[in-house]
Amino acid sequence: MMALTARPSRLALYLDLIRWSRPAGWLLLLWPTLSALWIAADGWPGWHLTVVFVVGTILMRSAGCCINDVADREYDRHVKRTAQRPVTRGAVGVGEALGVGAVLALAAFGLVLTTNPAAVMLSFAALAVSLVYPFAKRVVSMPQAVLGVAFSFGIPMAFAAALGGTQWGWSALSTALPPQAGWLLLSNLMWVLAYDTEYAMVDRDDDMRIGMKTSAITLGEWDVPAVMGFYGAYLASWAALGLSLGLGGVFLLGIGAAAAQAVWHYTLIRSRTREGCFKAFRLNHWVGFAVFAGVALDLLRRH
Repeated sequence: MMALTARPSRLALYLDLIRWSRPAGWLLLLWPTLSALWIAADGWPGWHLTVVFVVGTILMRSAGCCINDVADREYDRHVKRTAQRPVTRGAVGVGEALGVGAVLALAAFGLVLTTNPAAVMLSFAALAVSLVYPFAKRVVSMPQAVLGVAFSFGIPMAFAAALGGTQWGWSALSTALPPQAGWLLLSNLMWVLAYDTEYAMVDRDDDMRIGMKTSAITLGEWDVPAVMGFYGAYLASWAALGLSLGLGGVFLLGIGAAAAQAVWHYTLIRSRTREGCFKAFRLNHWVGFAVFAGVALDLLRRH
């Protein structure tokens, strides 16, 4: 009986803090990052870079959860879905959560140090964007655009890690970042706008009551058409960029599988129910997986 009523351990609280049981968040970051890594390496990038970006993605998303929960703790207590988060309910202190986040971020930085100077330099910009996002929701009407940059920053980092040399400086960084890296980032930002607007639609009523700014509130009755437009822009631009890079039919099959899922998501969000919108968001990582599978299999076929 005592075991049933015992307080959760610190480890259990920390795992709850970083959303360990909800991997959809880090999968949304992982698939576009791996797609870019495979494109930059023109195929299999090797175990070293694969492990660096898989583990680094999990660590940085976990660190971001710590920062976000501290920044939003006064708002989250008024939202049913987030009221029981560890920091919000007082089970984990602010300093403690920031300490966990700092340890995770340092571990991720340690992985980046095993790559090259270009990736190391970019990691500071990635951290800066991650720190800004939680506060953008107070002042920016479409904070999902800021999140889009943060969630897409693995793309230029993957190019830098795969193509960068041993030199430091801006010239070395520009050499490691072809124009396609920037275009893929902007394209992926469209996908983030799609799925995070779905996420914002879940909490729209609560966010309006507490004065939070989100794309779902800004778009109003145009939220569903906008989400579908974002999906369309993301898939069309990735398809065009992939074809320009020499990817072919197998890649387009992956794009087609992602597009079919986007159409299904329309059926989930068109009535704007909390359950439907949250399900669409939660399953969005399969859209990214379909695109990655198309990239990886097409490159495997070519080689």
